[in-house]
Amino acid sequence: MTTIPVGEELRTALLACLAVPRWADAVSVRAPFASAADLIEAARAAATPLPRSEIDEAMAEHPRIGEKPAGDSQAAGFSRAEQASVDSDDAELAAAIADGNRIYEERFDRVFLIRAAGRSRREILAELRRRLTLDDNTEAAIVGSELRDIALLRLGVLARQWQDDSVQKTEATDSAAPRDAR
Repeated sequence: MTTIPVGEELRTALLACLAVPRWADAVSVRAPFASAADLIEAARAAATPLPRSEIDEAMAEHPRIGEKPAGDSQAAGFSRAEQASVDSDDAELAAAIADGNRIYEERFDRVFLIRAAGRSRREILAELRRRLTLDDNTEAAIVGSELRDIALLRLGVLARQWQDDSVQKTEATDSAAPRDAR
């Protein structure tokens, strides 16, 4: 059983997944959720599609690919974990990504965003180069999709944490109960 928070606690957790207040409000108002799957489906629906203004708003929370996120917020922790696959000792590859980031920012006036989890640096560089060839509207739609995917991955992590916390509380309660009550 998963104990999914409600109210402001849920809204705060959602904002760590995707820094879009309208989205967090649209999802949290539907609580309580019977399951993590119901929560994730509500989150997916509320983020499909993200309008351009919300894409820009959410982008403020995302560091450049290959750069370490600053701070100790939950969102920064998510970014560090997601970009773990981007870490490498390959200086040439790191330089190519940095150059691609610079060119991308000049072209689109925002940082390059990609769901880094599960992707190698080479895959990220190939996608960066491909997306540099796109027009602004197409790229903005891709960024919105990437933001949604990142948010849903993060929400999945939180749902597993909530489930683990719920199991631990149940076990603690069971072990604290008098033997007669068990």
